[in-house]
Amino acid sequence: MWSYRHKDFAVHQIPALQDNYIYLIEAYNSDVLIAIDPAEAGPVKAACETLQKKLTHIFNTHHHWDHTGGNLELKQHYYCQIVGAACDAERIPGIDIGISEASPPELEGLVIQVLDVPGHTSGHIAYVFWDALFCGDTLFGAGCGRIFEGTAEEMWKSLDKISRLAKQTRVYCAHEYTLANLSFAREVDAGNPDLEERMRADKKTRFQKKPTIPSTIGLEKNTNPFLRPLNSGFCNSYAQKERISSDPLTVFAHLRARKDQR
Repeated sequence: MWSYRHKDFAVHQIPALQDNYIYLIEAYNSDVLIAIDPAEAGPVKAACETLQKKLTHIFNTHHHWDHTGGNLELKQHYYCQIVGAACDAERIPGIDIGISEASPPELEGLVIQVLDVPGHTSGHIAYVFWDALFCGDTLFGAGCGRIFEGTAEEMWKSLDKISRLAKQTRVYCAHEYTLANLSFAREVDAGNPDLEERMRADKKTRFQKKPTIPSTIGLEKNTNPFLRPLNSGFCNSYAQKERISSDPLTVFAHLRARKDQR
């Protein structure tokens, strides 16, 4: 478990399954302890024992089993409340409270913003706690989620929305996919010095068996190929090479389809 301090809370990062991350948000000024996307119950229980705290809430970003697999066992054990997208309530196991961008959860000691970010799934949401983004499978380190239920346009709008957060916002995504994503990034964004620097740093981090996550919004905008369409220079260069329109949506959709074929 790795821990990171923020203004009003700590984030505890827990590895799970093969490459998942579960996050515990521990409020400093209340008894609130939130599990974000508990893929399985065991690692969460162990972390709660280490912290000597009881789980009070589960926040889900979307319905996929590797984000909700621990919901029911943890609810039965801690009697915690499960929070998720109101529009996707039928697919969130054990949900108690439905939320949306217009109706975020209210918990003592925390300021929470909800972002509706469809694309990977139709009901995908993300959570922003001050300067921390919990984005599930919408944005990854140097990547983004596959478009299973939405459209390329929906996914691009979701990524654009996330990109508008402050550049120092820490990005806590749900999977350790960064090195594989960076390999693709180098293929489509050769010569990007920020990308080369990130590759060196993240390879060293993984060699030391540490997580590459969290990253930051600023880092993702400079190195993530699925946010690089926000840069007109990248768009024009990529579009010219691939003989496509240089508008950001077209470039993003082409990149996503190309990555899907790898």
